Amino acid sequence: MPELTSAQYSTVYNLLSLAIASMMATFAFFALVRTEVSLKYRGAVTAGAMVVFIAAYHYFRIFNNWEAAYQINAGGGYSPTGVPFNHAYRYVDWMLTVPLLVVELILVLDLSRKETTRLITKLGTAAFLMIILGYFGEVDRTSTSVFSPRGLWGTLSTIPFVYILFVLLGEIRASMSRSSPQVSTLLRNTALLTVFAWGFYPIAYMAPFFGLTGAGAEMGLQVGYSVADIIAKCVYGLLIHAIAVHRTEEEAARRV
Repeated sequence: MPELTSAQYSTVYNLLSLAIASMMATFAFFALVRTEVSLKYRGAVTAGAMVVFIAAYHYFRIFNNWEAAYQINAGGGYSPTGVPFNHAYRYVDWMLTVPLLVVELILVLDLSRKETTRLITKLGTAAFLMIILGYFGEVDRTSTSVFSPRGLWGTLSTIPFVYILFVLLGEIRASMSRSSPQVSTLLRNTALLTVFAWGFYPIAYMAPFFGLTGAGAEMGLQVGYSVADIIAKCVYGLLIHAIAVHRTEEEAARRV
């Protein structure tokens, strides 16, 4: 772990704290409003609650590990204590939450039961493979070449990453064509947010290939991952909830 200035350490510390608060608040919201949607879409809200609950737990672990990994030095900066900072916490979190994020979206696309099951199975499996392949490369934090083991595992992880986005965006586009204008807008926004938030992760993964190392890179990585997780889990989940509410209201109106 590199030496950090007080500002660098505090920035990461505060963003990790913000992530914990965001995950916990979003979980509380989903728990309170879960019954606002019909049984058909309630699974999506439940999956969203599980995502932020799991993430909150792992962010507690990351936060405590960050505190243990550094101590203030005589110059007012922060020096490594020798306690390893466990980067695997994020991958364990993603291994559980990314498939659930996929499930959240599929459950509000208004597909048949057979198609829903098929998509969840194949995209959930692809999401798990994407994370586990990326983890094998992440443990090699010394590689600075795209032709290193990190580069190889990153390339392999990109295959399911691209596949998931391609299939999801296609399904969103098809669902938009048969949805009301309000739901179509929410689906479009969800697609844009997914591309934006998910797009940060491979960029951060490739940072060493561009010579981005040291204190600034470590701070940027932790802050970036935290912000991306808040967007990809909390904001995304709120959009999914909004879609579920609109679909519930529209189905109720058709029955009147």
